[in-house]
Amino acid sequence: MTTYKYKARTADGVLVTGVVEAYSEFEAVEQIKRSCAIVEKITEVKNSDKKHFDINEPLWVEDKTLALTASQFSIMLRAGISIGRVVELIAAQTSDRLMKRILTDCAADVNAGYSLAHSLEKNGKKIPAAFIETVRAGEESGTLEICFDRLQKYYEKAYKVKKKVRSALTYPAVVILLSFVVVGIVMVVLVPTMIDLYGNMGQDLPFITRILIAVSDFFVGYWPFLLVGIAVIVIAYKVYYKTPNGELNVDKIKLKIPVIGKIGIMNSASQFANTVSTLLTAGLPASRVLSIVSRVVDNRAVGTTLEQAVVDLESGKNFGSVLKDNPYLPEMLVEMVSVGEESGSLEETMDTIGTYYDEEAVAASDKALGMLEPLLTIFLGVFVGFILLAVYLPMFNMYGGIAAS
Repeated sequence: MTTYKYKARTADGVLVTGVVEAYSEFEAVEQIKRSCAIVEKITEVKNSDKKHFDINEPLWVEDKTLALTASQFSIMLRAGISIGRVVELIAAQTSDRLMKRILTDCAADVNAGYSLAHSLEKNGKKIPAAFIETVRAGEESGTLEICFDRLQKYYEKAYKVKKKVRSALTYPAVVILLSFVVVGIVMVVLVPTMIDLYGNMGQDLPFITRILIAVSDFFVGYWPFLLVGIAVIVIAYKVYYKTPNGELNVDKIKLKIPVIGKIGIMNSASQFANTVSTLLTAGLPASRVLSIVSRVVDNRAVGTTLEQAVVDLESGKNFGSVLKDNPYLPEMLVEMVSVGEESGSLEETMDTIGTYYDEEAVAASDKALGMLEPLLTIFLGVFVGFILLAVYLPMFNMYGGIAAS
């Protein structure tokens, strides 16, 4: 239920303030009018997420949990169990804390006669728009169990693709992090010890050794400022990225980065095709589908271009033509949209092309890893060689001087 704060007057003209819980503003007004003749003002009290704070609760529902939940809904609805009872049973069974809380709230709404989509919409930032809109379409068309079956396949596929991409990118990320740690330890711990050793020898040091010592002195003397500087950059980036223009500009840059940009484009194409297929199968009109897809894709730059295409689609243009000049969608995807639309099999075409781009996203990630591994190896080799030369060259010079004398 939603909490509403109100100001009203009784039949005697006495001003009354208070709060009331209801499923809609209309219902809240009806409750208030049972004791007050005139409702002067009513506002929704925004629920603060802080009261739901749980350190073990996810920030959003993962694809794996959505797939499992959709599967449970499909099975129970096919068994003839009422929707209200199904929500209660799944809420009791799920181990995901966030999904349990959401479904527990939904159970009260559904049993009171409200739609499941309406209740899920209150958690719109936690539940994907594609999930909510597909449920809504299923409720409106009377094919809810079929829509949940489709959602189960959609989110199961999305989970597997994301898992493969993350797995491919985890190794280089760990190697890069460890490289920075090793460089820091060498510069702050090892090199100062070496400086003390060579300082007692009283000889001129080679140029490469002096460079290493200068870099080490910088790290030792300014490491607190380096950490603060890094923290400031990270915080500034996050603050800027949260602004509408910031997110749009950063995501545009991401798509232009060699190799990384291709991963983003393939991932967006995969999300586009799979989401379009799922929503069209659920019975949603094309303009509504494109509007939802614009909010589902991870990259804001891609989403913005799709939002702009919605207006053209609503004006009567066909699906393929409004995507023709999109700078971020692959040409083959746009062509397949046109082919599917002309043949009347857009849902099946998008399902097929979605699987293709799933594989392309994974392949692009593997390619990025294949290019990054030798670069990391070369960097580490050059760094280790530089350290060894800087450390041992003074020793060689000293032994050479002793031998000459």
